[in-house]
Amino acid sequence: MLPALVLLVGCESIRASLVETHDAEYAAPALGTAAAGTGPVAVFDGPDAGRQKINVRLRRVADGFSQPTDIQFPPGDSSRMLVLEKGGDAWLLSQDDSGPFGQRQKVIDLDVLTASEEGLLGAAFHPKFADNGKLYLNYVLDKPTGDTTRIAEWTVTDPAAAVWSASETQVILEAWQPYANHNAGQVRFGPDGMLYVGFGDGGWRNDPEGHGQDGTTWLGAMLRIDVDRKDPRKHYAVPPDNPFVGNSAYQPEVWATGLRNPWRYAFDPLGRLVVADVGQNAYEEVSIVSAGDNMGWNSREGRHCFTGTCLQPGEGQVVDPIYEYDHEEGQSITGGVVATSSEDTAIRGKYLFGDFVSGRLWAIDLPAEATARPRQAPVYTLGRWGMLFSTFGQDADGRVFVADYQKGRVYRIEG
Repeated sequence: MLPALVLLVGCESIRASLVETHDAEYAAPALGTAAAGTGPVAVFDGPDAGRQKINVRLRRVADGFSQPTDIQFPPGDSSRMLVLEKGGDAWLLSQDDSGPFGQRQKVIDLDVLTASEEGLLGAAFHPKFADNGKLYLNYVLDKPTGDTTRIAEWTVTDPAAAVWSASETQVILEAWQPYANHNAGQVRFGPDGMLYVGFGDGGWRNDPEGHGQDGTTWLGAMLRIDVDRKDPRKHYAVPPDNPFVGNSAYQPEVWATGLRNPWRYAFDPLGRLVVADVGQNAYEEVSIVSAGDNMGWNSREGRHCFTGTCLQPGEGQVVDPIYEYDHEEGQSITGGVVATSSEDTAIRGKYLFGDFVSGRLWAIDLPAEATARPRQAPVYTLGRWGMLFSTFGQDADGRVFVADYQKGRVYRIEG
């Protein structure tokens, strides 16, 4: 149960402990109940009690998974959903006459490390997946040199077929992980066609290796690479407009630095990269991340000084988040997406995200001006649900989905 975890490991390790043990009996206390078939019911309590509320429904669309870590849809396709499991399996779900996503098949079965926050963590379909069948995965392997994150290209033989056959065709890049936590795990294609790869600082607490402010490592950074071209001795190309190309103090793949554990991030309708970075003992944050930005870790946690020599906003490209919350509300942010479906008018145009530990969901209004960064974006509560929200997904029609890591279920958020 949560109180025992707090006493044993403290806030910094609650997420890692829940990820590793995922106690089936864990639930936030005093949750509402629901009649059979109506789905779970939210509770609006604690700091959410006085906030503006948006009433949404979580409708279950799939279940039977073990520790789901990612939900992805092929570009332009709302009828098929890929669900990853921490243990190394990837499942393709398809709609049929039995209901939404009634058919499923295992398309990938990997041997991955699963200690703490390791595992099969993220997937991204190539923007031209329907033509080339390319899929990119992020997972952690046991290699002679130690725990290693691999970003690999996989190819589906016939993307239009009802049954997929997938195989690894190219290792794109690998990075050694000094610890088993803060692996991040997301891979995303941006509107520019580049692949964005978010790396955590490599762990443990306090960033003991100093990776967050070290541009010479990929750890603690957001990378931006071109998987459609290759530079000499690489299986990708470094885009020439990356902000640190030619700067010996940075790896050329680096797009932004100062990240702690960017577990989930997404691009909004304006093309901005919105990153949810998991905090340590005090603050969780949502940030708009642009080329060359320094998000502050481990000099700063959210908007607050973390070390004695604290960088200030504007110093060395350090920028503050547009939203943060403290650990009275949750202990591990799970980044989401901007809802764009015309079916969901109450949440349309808002960025949805949640907390893995407290089971709360929120929405914020992103700034209308592309370059604006508000001090604290307006927030709406969608309630507390007593789930371990591990990841969000979005289909081609802009509908939003969320996974419960604890029970292995996928829900559609309707509002």
